[in-house]
Amino acid sequence: MRYIAINEQQQLSLDEIDKPVISDDECLIKVRAIGVNRADILQKKGQYPPPPGESSILGIEACGELVAIGGLQTRWNVGDKVFAIVPGGAYSEYVKVKTDHLIKLPENLSYAQGAATAEVYLTAYQCLFSIADLQPNAKVLLHAGASGVGTAAIQLAKQLNCSVTVTVGHEDKVAACKALGADEAINYHQTDFVTWAEQQKQSYDVIIDVVAGEYVNKNIRVCALDGHIVILSMLGGRFAKNIDVAKMLAKRVNLHATTLRSRSNEYKTQLIKAFTQDFYHCLEVGSISPVIYQEYSWHEAEVAHQVMLNNENIGKLILTVD
Repeated sequence: MRYIAINEQQQLSLDEIDKPVISDDECLIKVRAIGVNRADILQKKGQYPPPPGESSILGIEACGELVAIGGLQTRWNVGDKVFAIVPGGAYSEYVKVKTDHLIKLPENLSYAQGAATAEVYLTAYQCLFSIADLQPNAKVLLHAGASGVGTAAIQLAKQLNCSVTVTVGHEDKVAACKALGADEAINYHQTDFVTWAEQQKQSYDVIIDVVAGEYVNKNIRVCALDGHIVILSMLGGRFAKNIDVAKMLAKRVNLHATTLRSRSNEYKTQLIKAFTQDFYHCLEVGSISPVIYQEYSWHEAEVAHQVMLNNENIGKLILTVD
């Protein structure tokens, strides 16, 4: 099969490799579309290796049709259209996936939309619900609100009638987040979100942060009593200086850090089951919908990566396999 390989100069090009061999608890997907994630770029640079024993090929989510099914299941059939998260291997014509991690592609979604759904909605659901126990009518602060996870989290939070504030870096992204339902959108180049929140007497029950660094203390300042701060990336740096522990104690702040890729198969199975029980019907009726910024041929993967590195995208970047 063809796949996207990485050379010694960290450049991408198509190459050939054997198809994956599936186990009894796995299925094989013929890939039609691939979701681009920052994990792909970090792995390409040698900064984020796949979990031990998993494929070294880039890519952690894919959408397509089942072409082979392991022997331990009866629910799925060859030809079923599905999407899924995978620990690696999605930048290829075929990728194997744990059968328990498959999600049926709703009839109203394209392959590209399926590839834009799994990673961002499962990550957003994990942060908001599994970790932070989001409640109806809560106040939510989302950093990088126009990112894939941000656009998914806005929609999930609004399903519970939460008040959602986002931070973004461009006026186009302000408009996009408000169109998705965000109540407030702050351009951090123009307005400091802590200053704004304190002027508005706002504090937040749940804060989702991809920045870290200096944002850790800033998040503590605007966190509500018994609030949850969930860190899932560190675009602003791995170290947070002079954390105000006294303020954390006074507010009883719950500070979490999480990744999804390295979680156990059992954890992912339960997460997928919970998300589909709570929100799959919303995908079917269109009350939540993945946001796609641009689709590229997988021959243009380098271009898509550069768009993400430049923080140009609103929502997801998709590679189509041709």
